[in-house]
Amino acid sequence: MLKIGSYNELVVERKVDFGLYLNPKEEEVLLPSKYVPENTKVGDRLKVFVYTDSEDRPVATTRSPWAAVGEFACLEARSNTPFGTFMDWGLEKDLLIPKSEQQAGMKVGRKYVVKVCLDSQTNRVYGTTRIAQNCEPPHRDLVQGQKVHMLVYSLTKIGIMAVVDNQYIGLLYRSETYEPLAIGDERFGYIRKIRENGKLDLSLKEPGYASVTESTMRVMDALKLAGGFIPCHDRSTPEKIESLFIMSKKEFKRTIGGLYKKGFIEIQDEGIRLRDQSVPPRRKVMQTSR
Repeated sequence: MLKIGSYNELVVERKVDFGLYLNPKEEEVLLPSKYVPENTKVGDRLKVFVYTDSEDRPVATTRSPWAAVGEFACLEARSNTPFGTFMDWGLEKDLLIPKSEQQAGMKVGRKYVVKVCLDSQTNRVYGTTRIAQNCEPPHRDLVQGQKVHMLVYSLTKIGIMAVVDNQYIGLLYRSETYEPLAIGDERFGYIRKIRENGKLDLSLKEPGYASVTESTMRVMDALKLAGGFIPCHDRSTPEKIESLFIMSKKEFKRTIGGLYKKGFIEIQDEGIRLRDQSVPPRRKVMQTSR
């Protein structure tokens, strides 16, 4: 059975002047000539993406869209019509987001995170920007601290909303995010908390020891690049600490406390100083301002 809006492995049944017909007669689908791989012959098996043309007939292509049915992607709006917005999704035929599936009005040229869906009654592929309504509740196998993939789809006053592992909804709190993120950005992060309302609290930093280790290397690299001294300490303002080290004051205090106990730094009234300046910078990961 053909999977509309998805990838199919189909056998070449016959060749015509304008392309190849794949699949048995009762479910045949045309692969136009411009998409036929060189030296393809009858009996060969091809992996193709199947969707419907302007007359709702199944058609195959060897091109890959930005997302298949059930997947999310950041797409650009190409044109608006009274019944919806057409998006560039990497194929010859644009993806329609009906008015009823738009979270808010859409502007041509702007990018939006979209879920690709299939109308099982008509076999038409369409998109939706109603992200929260089209995600699943957290699965019982998810655990705190688990590494996940995040796709940013909305920026709010509280934080940054992301699609997690192409299935769930998650939130990065602004107070705990120390890099600028925009809609469509993708990152790997970690589950900080699983809420009863079905949402996930996320973090860009691995919890526990690994996060401290990352912060430790960040402070050490900054000190080496600054010549061994930075005029910043545990009494500095959160804003200054964030601008210099891209971390919270709480994490900074914990990090320099650990470095001091291990004998790597001195904490002075004017700032922090590296005790051993003989080691060159490991890698340039810091700037003195954002």
